[in-house]
Amino acid sequence: MLTDKQNIAPDKLAALEVVGRQTSDVRGDAGVKVHFPDYPLIKPGDYSLVVVSPGVPLDIPPVVQAKNLNIPVVSELELAYWYALAPIVAITGTNGKTTTTTIVGEICKDAGLNTLVAGNIGLPLINDIENYTTHDVVVAEVSSFQLETTVFFRPQVAVILNISPDHLDRHKNLANYTAAKTKIFENQRTGDFTVLNYDDPYTRNLASYSPGTVIFFSRQRILEKGVFTQNDWIISNLTGKTEPVLPVKKIQLPGAHNLENVLAAAASALVLGIEPLKVAKTLRLFKGVAHRLEFVAEFNGVRYINDSKGTNPEASIRALEAFAAPIILLAGGKNKGNSFTTLAQKIKENVRVLITLGECAGELEKEAKQAGVAKVIRANDLRQAVFSAYQLAQPGEVVLLSPACASWDMFCDYVERGNLFRKTVLELSASSRQDAYPTKQL
Repeated sequence: MLTDKQNIAPDKLAALEVVGRQTSDVRGDAGVKVHFPDYPLIKPGDYSLVVVSPGVPLDIPPVVQAKNLNIPVVSELELAYWYALAPIVAITGTNGKTTTTTIVGEICKDAGLNTLVAGNIGLPLINDIENYTTHDVVVAEVSSFQLETTVFFRPQVAVILNISPDHLDRHKNLANYTAAKTKIFENQRTGDFTVLNYDDPYTRNLASYSPGTVIFFSRQRILEKGVFTQNDWIISNLTGKTEPVLPVKKIQLPGAHNLENVLAAAASALVLGIEPLKVAKTLRLFKGVAHRLEFVAEFNGVRYINDSKGTNPEASIRALEAFAAPIILLAGGKNKGNSFTTLAQKIKENVRVLITLGECAGELEKEAKQAGVAKVIRANDLRQAVFSAYQLAQPGEVVLLSPACASWDMFCDYVERGNLFRKTVLELSASSRQDAYPTKQL
């Protein structure tokens, strides 16, 4: 699974020896063995290292067998770290990871740094990590699944945006989920930075556990040290000197949660030594990422917004709060062990029509009706949901896909789900005549 030891950064090589890992080149004579459909049997002497994909549960037989035999089990993130020479900015949180990672990557690129943006954002870190040197920078989105099997992973800048219940079907409880997230700063040293959301109580309270230098960001409070908003400006105060960065109104991303993402990105870039003016230039131009409050089209006076990456209730609540207009919400999919109670209350306040779909449509519908949501419609699939929204929407309203659930019941991932939403909306936009899209075609 590993390449030659001579390619490993010197400060990581000792870590390999401590746990007795051996290296071998699967691309060479060793070859690759594929076990399907059964699991391989992990026996003494057959394996020296198990590297798991993030989606692999840690209670399946090969992983349990490896642990019982004291064979190290690590994530691809950890493996990639052993080969990293470039400083790493690692970003995690329940919501906002992809947006913040993308912004930090763009700031670094615009500042002239050779930058790798990878990790949970789509490109495995292991793919290109060896191509970046100490003069470059790596910006990595990291998930709780990736972090829970790290051992020596140590980013120079560790960011936790927020923590709310998610993936409880795997982590079982919020304490375990939080523990996985905090592994992002577990190995940091005094010269490293931990960037935390002051406004989120879970992340704020993690400050005392970080061995690095803690930098807070806040959209609600003026901080003695950190990045915050004051008089509708983004302000930086990292060294005792207050510096204006950018007026808040210049940010193109909608919603208070996106302002938090911007503040976190600015803090991350500033602690890397990037000048405020360069940070401001990128923030001013950044328009967002696909599938995260992505504007798709406006026709017949109705805006269609793709928030397919809203895969938990908290993300969908933030999406709903981003709009003042009446909303037709498309929600549902595979529940990851979350409660819909708080979301249902927000739906009652902000949504005119709720259209449910997917595996947990009934559960979401039940919670919504108990909260007093007046109009709830069940759709068989996403295309039918979009068509129903198209028929019901009135000028001035927003049709919002923000599922509050994973996509795995109907799609490979949130990207496939979002792409189908976009395609269907654009088909409707091309005609905008209701009789041009009869139900049987959708």
